[in-house]
Amino acid sequence: MPRNVPRPTVLPTPLTAPREDRPDRPTLFLTGGSGVLGQALIDELAPDFDLLCLRRARPLDDPRVSEIEGDLLAPRLGLSRREWYELALRVDVVLHSAAQTNWRTPPEEILRTNTLGTETVLDLAARADAPLYLVSTAFVANRPTDEDRERFPGAAAYLNSKIRAEQLLRDAGLPGAIVRPSVVMGDSVNGRIAGEQGLTKTIGSMVLGQVPVLPGAPEARIDMVPQDYVSQAVGDLIRGGVGSGEYWLTAGKEAVELREFADVCADVAVRHGLPRPERPRLIPVEAVHRLLLPMLEGTSLPGALRRRLQHYAELLLVFQRELPFDTSLGDPDCGTRLTHADIRSALVRNAEKWAEDNSGLLSRHRATTAAPAEVAS
Repeated sequence: MPRNVPRPTVLPTPLTAPREDRPDRPTLFLTGGSGVLGQALIDELAPDFDLLCLRRARPLDDPRVSEIEGDLLAPRLGLSRREWYELALRVDVVLHSAAQTNWRTPPEEILRTNTLGTETVLDLAARADAPLYLVSTAFVANRPTDEDRERFPGAAAYLNSKIRAEQLLRDAGLPGAIVRPSVVMGDSVNGRIAGEQGLTKTIGSMVLGQVPVLPGAPEARIDMVPQDYVSQAVGDLIRGGVGSGEYWLTAGKEAVELREFADVCADVAVRHGLPRPERPRLIPVEAVHRLLLPMLEGTSLPGALRRRLQHYAELLLVFQRELPFDTSLGDPDCGTRLTHADIRSALVRNAEKWAEDNSGLLSRHRATTAAPAEVAS
């Protein structure tokens, strides 16, 4: 996929410098601070910015940030006109990371949430005369087909909502940039991630040997990037005053292959005392619609297994096409480029972190798998 990154516009004043009429650090308004990427963004940006994080109800309880309670879908965030005016005076830069990412949500709600939310932060950025940085997804490159919309309405709605959000930013003509991470995994050093998402669940199921089949050829790649690499790239773009462009925060040609992903999970299972899981049977993507999905629609499989296979099909069919991506990581003001070894090492740490966080589940699984051998003896 060719990369279309124009020469970036650089804002006149670096964003690590405050406005002339204010002695304090610049204020960055962040949405999605409690999300999968939010904690990593706070870690990255807190040293250089006064962070003002939007929340609906549950506090972030992070001493490094100030919080404002509001509704991203309400006019003016649900604030009074005076509060809205005062917020705009305070904000120097806007980073919009919040999104509805649950594909089980009704498609129309996904579209509404992710487009209206973008419209609201665009309004704030315009009133504050502040640049806006939009966290999108690399998979906007995979525009959903009619078949995708029928089979995977939630995932298709998510991709369409991100495509629309990007267009809203372009049409607004505001300074800022679009960042497009691929699948965000946990931290590259400690594997930590705020909340369990699709990749984490897949890692866990692979460690437990609960994935008999996967859609994809053995040489297919899974483009995933550790959250600290993503947050560093976003921070570099903001600190560098980059005011335009589209940036692909992806592994690209360094992405791990699907069979390598399975082997890493199997190795972690063995290290934690489980039988080595069999490598999942890999079904070519072109055969998924013809063979796997009709099987899922039958009644012969247990419901839990059918739902799990449907989930993997949704993840991999939507996210495997058009790979490998190009990448902007390592470009000026855009973080650090990943090597294949970096990604594999991060994957190992993520799988080990999952095993550590689910030690009780692993113990029960060990007892279950050991029972037949004990009876035989």
